[in-house]
Amino acid sequence: MLSAATLDVSHLPDYAYDWALVDVETSGLIARRDRILSIAVLTFGPDGVQSGEYSTLLNPGCDPGPVHVHGLTAERLSGAPTFDQVAGRIGALLQDRVMVAHNAQFDYDFLAHEFARARLFLPVTQRLCTLALNRRVEPPAADLSLASLAAHYRVPQTSAHDALDDTRVLAGIFRSSLSEAARLDVPLPLVPCPPRQDPQFAPNPPKTPCAYRNPGRPAPGGPLVQGMKIAITGETATSRAELVARAVTAGLNIMSSVSRHTSVLVTNDAASGSAKARRAVAEGVTVIDEHTFLKLLGEVLPGTPHENQRPKKTSEATTTATPPTTPSPPPAATAAVAGMPAPRRPDSPRSAKPFGRRRVLVLGGTHEEASAARTRVVELGGAAAINLSASVTDVVLLPGGELDRRMTRITALQVPVHGHGWLGATASEPAAVPAEDGATADVLPRGGVIDLPSLPTAGHWHVSASWAQRTDCEIDVVALVLDEDEQVSSDGDFVFYSAPESPDGATRLLCDGPTEQTIAIDLGALPPAAHRIAIAAAIDGAASFGDIGAVQITLAPGVDAPTTAQATLDAATSERTLLLAEIYRRGSRWRFRAVGQGYDHGLEALVRGYGVDVQ
Repeated sequence: MLSAATLDVSHLPDYAYDWALVDVETSGLIARRDRILSIAVLTFGPDGVQSGEYSTLLNPGCDPGPVHVHGLTAERLSGAPTFDQVAGRIGALLQDRVMVAHNAQFDYDFLAHEFARARLFLPVTQRLCTLALNRRVEPPAADLSLASLAAHYRVPQTSAHDALDDTRVLAGIFRSSLSEAARLDVPLPLVPCPPRQDPQFAPNPPKTPCAYRNPGRPAPGGPLVQGMKIAITGETATSRAELVARAVTAGLNIMSSVSRHTSVLVTNDAASGSAKARRAVAEGVTVIDEHTFLKLLGEVLPGTPHENQRPKKTSEATTTATPPTTPSPPPAATAAVAGMPAPRRPDSPRSAKPFGRRRVLVLGGTHEEASAARTRVVELGGAAAINLSASVTDVVLLPGGELDRRMTRITALQVPVHGHGWLGATASEPAAVPAEDGATADVLPRGGVIDLPSLPTAGHWHVSASWAQRTDCEIDVVALVLDEDEQVSSDGDFVFYSAPESPDGATRLLCDGPTEQTIAIDLGALPPAAHRIAIAAAIDGAASFGDIGAVQITLAPGVDAPTTAQATLDAATSERTLLLAEIYRRGSRWRFRAVGQGYDHGLEALVRGYGVDVQ
């Protein structure tokens, strides 16, 4: 249990909040479908004094799911209250407090759905994820699971997957993490929580993926072909649901918007002036009426099926030095960064290079100077940091770096500080940095590629992007699931802030703080058409990535798993959109590539090149 002596941050305004620590056990992993089986809430003030505790089992009214994990059988839950019976008490504990959880978006989404089912308001306006906090602190733990962090911070754990015990363990971890954050002067990754009770925030039920490649547009007066993208607008004599069902049965791909990749627009009033009709005219899309469409549905020609090469399983990770085929920029790209090196993987382990396991923070200099310094760090076998954390071993000062606000804390922590010449004079310097637990991540250069190992989890990967905190702009991370033609197969294949999950749940956007967002990908659940997942970042505001500085990306096989690969990406100067990374098929395997290619235009132009129409 926390004590006032160990968690009194009331004198530190940036860390002094009223807290509500939460843990839930659930019947599954999908908040819109599964239910909470048990919940525990502990409340604390800024002075570290515990002010409340509540825990209860819940009767979900459904199968409890993986009993072997949480131990909660239907018989044990049958006499428990339902969520709506205790929602008022839970809400009172959450009211006017920052909600804290380990993987907080998971707990928050489940609470949002449960409160929505109870027709009540979830009174959470901010949340803090202890996973995100520890990714900023970077303690030398084996991984960031609750058990590993408990071992690292010496917090006793008696009953894993028990909501009350997990919350008490979380309290101990949070105490130590908050202390480390204050020691390092790390900003807390607080996430504002907009209202999520509206049922529209849940993805629509997944439609059946089209099994055929898009053959383009029909010849004048010609037949439809399986895989053609069809949009419908306006009133129709046949119900819209029936038209869609018949088209899908015939092998056509129904889209909710019109783009230059649309094959046919179906409308009984081409002059209606609707957004779809106007776009169809602008793009030269074939327009037919309902009667013609129904006639053509009986004569749809066979299409070309998507290639369905699922990666073969292997017993261990493999890597390759053979560059993949470099994809062309999307058609809308007009100002790509020049001079990107061919994709490659580092040709020797980090420990065999001079900087071994060093993690170097570069301060000061122009964007170009800092970018060149970070590139040199990677060439020497080190990792380039973008923020001060417990894992930073060295600091390089460029002109003006001595004025950085972090220098006061760096001096107090006695982190070695070097001039720029250190990067050129240490080619033979042995690495004196001890290996950290789990420090096995490959440090990739821009364009670097690794093969993804086959895992027992069938390929659950998290690609995270983080950057230095700013107050004058926001950065949005997005993902596009692309087919063999580098196009989305449906509107749901574009995952972004307003649509944070693809309809099939295979691709999700997780927001862990103002400087970190993650794309979670389940390779085993992707549709057959998926051949590449492109991950990009875009600036909402007048700034460019030259102003933002470096973006760090990490690849991990799970939300709290050790990092498999990482890269620090610097755009040039004026780019407002940055293609960060790709996970793509190469023969029978999946690969990960750190891209780092920027575009001067905004996100709308980038995604339109992939077949997404932005309204």
